Formats: sequence, structure tokens, C-alpha cells
Amino acid sequence: MWTPGLPELIVILVIVLIFFGAGKLPEIGKAIGKGIRGFRDASKEPEQEPPKIESGPPKEGDKKASDS
Repeated sequence: MWTPGLPELIVILVIVLIFFGAGKLPEIGKAIGKGIRGFRDASKEPEQEPPKIESGPPKEGDKKASDS
């Protein structure tokens, strides 16, 4: 797979600068940073099983929608 080197990154940066302008670059960087941070936070969440709800036999007072 192709890995961009320094000259390629400079060319990409110049194209982005021309396309979006200098005023939009901080906003784009901020949005990319938030996206990466959100991805990292989501991938670091502990994998826990949800708490199990123990249910016993149905009580006499409980009725289901199909019973009525």
C-alpha cells in the first residue's frame, strides 16, 4: 500500500489550502480532532456485559397485553 511521504503531504496541504482557504483550516482541524477523539473514547470503553435482569415466575396481578 502507498504511504505518503513529506513531498506528497506538502502537495496535499497546498491543495487543501487552495480549496478551502486559510480561514477554514482551523475549523477543519478542529472537526477532525473531535472525530479522532470521539473514536478513541469509543474504542477505550470497557467491554462489560449488561446487568442481567432476573425474572421469576409471573405474578397473579401481572397481565400481558395478549390476556385482555
